[in-house]
Amino acid sequence: MTQSTTPRREVAWAQIDAAAHALGGTTLNELFAAEPGRVGAMGVEACGLYADFSKQRVDAASLDALFALADAADLPSWIARLFAGEPINHTEGRAVLHPALRAPREADFAALGEPVMGDVHEVLDRVAAFTTRVRDGDWLGHTGQRITDVVNIGIGGSDLGPRMVCEALVAGEQPLQVHFVSNVDATEITRVCAGLDAATTLFIVTSKSFGTAETLANAATAKAWLLGKLGDDADVAKHFVAVSTNHAAVADFGIDTDNMFGFWDWVGGRYSLWSAVGLSIALAVGMDSFRDLLAGAHAMDEHFQTAPLRENLPVWLGLIGIWNTNALGLPSQVIVPYAQALARLPAYLQQLEMESTGKGVTRGGAPVPRQTIVSLWGDIGTNGQHAFFQMLHQGPQALPVDFILPKKLGHDVDHQHRMLVANCLAQSEALMCGKTAEQVREELTAKGLAGDALEAAIPHRVFTGNRPSTTIVLPTVDANTLGSLIALYEHKVFVQSVLWDINAFDQWGVELGKQLATVIDAELSGGEAQAHDASTTALIAKMAS
Repeated sequence: MTQSTTPRREVAWAQIDAAAHALGGTTLNELFAAEPGRVGAMGVEACGLYADFSKQRVDAASLDALFALADAADLPSWIARLFAGEPINHTEGRAVLHPALRAPREADFAALGEPVMGDVHEVLDRVAAFTTRVRDGDWLGHTGQRITDVVNIGIGGSDLGPRMVCEALVAGEQPLQVHFVSNVDATEITRVCAGLDAATTLFIVTSKSFGTAETLANAATAKAWLLGKLGDDADVAKHFVAVSTNHAAVADFGIDTDNMFGFWDWVGGRYSLWSAVGLSIALAVGMDSFRDLLAGAHAMDEHFQTAPLRENLPVWLGLIGIWNTNALGLPSQVIVPYAQALARLPAYLQQLEMESTGKGVTRGGAPVPRQTIVSLWGDIGTNGQHAFFQMLHQGPQALPVDFILPKKLGHDVDHQHRMLVANCLAQSEALMCGKTAEQVREELTAKGLAGDALEAAIPHRVFTGNRPSTTIVLPTVDANTLGSLIALYEHKVFVQSVLWDINAFDQWGVELGKQLATVIDAELSGGEAQAHDASTTALIAKMAS
């Protein structure tokens, strides 16, 4: 079943355009002055997360139009279809059931009518048993030594999610050091291996098909390095495991298929960290923490599935993004976590959002009638303040920012955390309120500046303000909270895909470049020249010379 544009949806989009026109040049400062209860009305809480949307440039009419669009798009029934395991990934005929991966054993999930929870927990139990063996030192390498280092080899969803979670949650002394390799540039794999002892290293090759070119290239290099150090083909089975569904290819590589962990075609790569793809997470932080991560995501699933739209945190996040993109025409979304532990969150969200909703046709195959996802980028605060915040504050184009701020962190350096919180709150205030020419004049006059020098200085110190942001407050950065946060953004993506009438769960856009790379690689290896455009032909010649 696909959903085509309907008159009711177009009426709702027209209402959004009308609300944006009526809002006109109304500033955030004016909205706060006119709405004394604005903060309370635009604060939404779920699963311990609190989001303040009051600094977004929307008024009551704007919100009414957005929720009318959600109703016209039949969002509640699409949410029900997601959780019912219907084939909403219609271009591949697949269900989309990543919520099943974090559901308790007694849950009732089915993909296309087939129950899945038995399979899900069978794999999860195997992950738990394997994790315990390795972390406790019962799994030994070929020389009889315990494993000290784990290297996850994967790319895209087989790297970004697990890498982000591990960097967020690993704290204190752990029995294993977990490393990640994704880039086909062999610099990464060679640098990682250079610091390891082959006798105590375990590699996880993560590829559903066991055919991902970059992953197999890195796995082959790792295998050659291992055999060069240890010298016995039997070493491979003691130092490599796989997260894959391709038994034959895994066995051909030399991995014992008893040490292969599978997942299912209803798990998209960028939604897969909750599956066996998260084996590296379990090894890094332990199975208890991995289960806490799953539990946090499940809590957000329950909220998303049951909360009314007006109280639904992922719905709010998705609708505000629709408003900024389609009503205000803002060209990108900035993600700024004020937590070093979340340093890789922007990179993770880039794939989650831009691969999911970077689509140019509707579910029915027609060209999209309006902009879908905008570019998403960011970095941690306070580093970003000394890099790109100049543009955020005084560049000619306003860009919306999601500030992500924990109330507490896992250290006791309280004065620095207080500084961190103060910086985050100050940035959102400055983006909204700005500083007028009159305020600048008064400030500089008090410092003794006058005359032409004063007038020349003023324009450079004015902040226009009126720049939108959302602040998401976390209780801390732990496994449960992180699970809820990731699931929040997953469901935001789904909300937006329904409203834009696109499929968030395929990614055909990555295929053409892969096909052409195979052709060019063969040419660079001495194969017959193929037809290309003039620029590509010249560049092939340049690189081969």
